Amino acid sequence: MSLPAEVIEWFTTSEHWRGDFGVPHRLTEHALMSTAAVLAAVIIGLPLGIWLGHRGRGGALAINLTNVGRAVPSLAILALTQQAIGLRGWPGFGARPAFVALVALAVPPLVTNAYVGMRGVDRDVVEAARGMGMTGGELLWRVEVPIALPLILAGLRTASVQVVATATLAAVTAWGGLGRFIVDGFGQQDDAQIVAGALLVGLLALVTELGLAAVQRRVVSEGLRAQHAPVDDALAAA
Repeated sequence: MSLPAEVIEWFTTSEHWRGDFGVPHRLTEHALMSTAAVLAAVIIGLPLGIWLGHRGRGGALAINLTNVGRAVPSLAILALTQQAIGLRGWPGFGARPAFVALVALAVPPLVTNAYVGMRGVDRDVVEAARGMGMTGGELLWRVEVPIALPLILAGLRTASVQVVATATLAAVTAWGGLGRFIVDGFGQQDDAQIVAGALLVGLLALVTELGLAAVQRRVVSEGLRAQHAPVDDALAAA
């Protein structure tokens, strides 16, 4: 039987859709871990990027943070975290190292996009808002953040897709998620299971990208989208 036929058979086998080892359960685990990691990264990274951009200082910090995040492989962070806090016998042995690695992966694009978006706000607009008597807080939340929103959301999209794709590594530390199909497939020399797991991860990443892109189009005006499109594309390609 050819590999495509084996993959189709794998997907149409009912036992692969039931219980703790089935696709629905693994998909739920993967989505929950990814969502938790992105939310934690948003709490850490967005305030930092917005604050640095508002203050107009710390650009080197934002860029260096991004470079470090790109330079250190997630698997290396996973291994180090496993040794530090992933002691066997502790609750969440597999989940905790994976969570830390995914948060570390998601923070840099959030910080960088927020900083670039805030610094990209037209200084004439800022000065006009100050001339109208706006306080620092009003200027931040009523002028700068709304204008920077396209790039902030672009950073969220980038971080979310990266986390969904990389969460497969959680299976390396004996956690669940869709990565279990890939890791177990290698262990069992089951090529169909490996391909099926990869397809499921790719599909979830695609759904995440399309869903967040739809949200971005809904909450950001067409004028702001057009204004930030070149910068958005440049950051995505970097």
